[in-house]
Amino acid sequence: MTHSMATKPAVKFAAAISLLSLAACNDANTEQPETSTDLNAGSIISNDVAAPNPVTEPAPRGESTSMDTAVPQLAELPVSLPQLAYTYDYNWRLSAPEIGPLQRRHASLCEQQGPASCQILGMTRTGEETDDVRGELQMAVSAKQARAFGALLEDEAEDAGAEQVSAEVRSEELSKQIVDTEARVEARTQLRDRLMDVLKTRRGTVEEVVQAERSVAQVNEEIDRARSWLKETEGRIAYSRVTVRYATGAPVTSDFLGPVMGALGSLGSILGWLVAILIMFGAIVAPLAGIVWAGRWITRKTAGEAVPETV
Repeated sequence: MTHSMATKPAVKFAAAISLLSLAACNDANTEQPETSTDLNAGSIISNDVAAPNPVTEPAPRGESTSMDTAVPQLAELPVSLPQLAYTYDYNWRLSAPEIGPLQRRHASLCEQQGPASCQILGMTRTGEETDDVRGELQMAVSAKQARAFGALLEDEAEDAGAEQVSAEVRSEELSKQIVDTEARVEARTQLRDRLMDVLKTRRGTVEEVVQAERSVAQVNEEIDRARSWLKETEGRIAYSRVTVRYATGAPVTSDFLGPVMGALGSLGSILGWLVAILIMFGAIVAPLAGIVWAGRWITRKTAGEAVPETV
């Protein structure tokens, strides 16, 4: 009984669509006059008008025989610009005491641009000023100003006497993912609207209504997740990620002293490995040696007690 009641509105709706289509066809047939096609003249002529003589006199010299009607031009398809997310990486090498001040100057330079143009995402520095020091500064810079801001960073680093080790610019194409996600959001939104109509009418059993409510909740979750991804992606496109890394590096003074300094630098690690090996060897051999010694002592003790005394 429920099935028949559910199908009656669909049958009525299909019959109404068919009647509307038939009425539209009848109106089109009554409004358009009966026409015939003249293949020789290449035009459509009404029955009420006599067809012209296909054999025409040649056109006078100096006059064009082309048709006055212009050929319709095809509309150009809109071309969307690629959606790119840029990342900039800069690596600088300088002396250990200069890393902290240069990092602070770069951070102040970002703050001077204003929060709408540059924001600091993270700032770290490890190591002592007299030892190996490494630092990193992460910023989000407006995509329109990222290259100009990179030039300002380079000027500050050169003034501090830093040496640029590397500079890299990467991009990620996100146009296809954005278009696919927007289409998915549109489709899910239409599905949610249809499910909401089902819930408003309250037609069907209790199980069908409960299933519709669960489907609406699931579709809303998918829509929210897709919109969150779109918002995050728009942020990545609008703001480029700029990472500046700082590290110490001792320049090689000559070819002769280079290997010597390298050997002296690695001498400490070599001695450390030797001490670690000795400690591990002692930790393994000492218990084994103690067990062997205890076994021999017990054996000698037992053998001495087993020998009988002689008179």
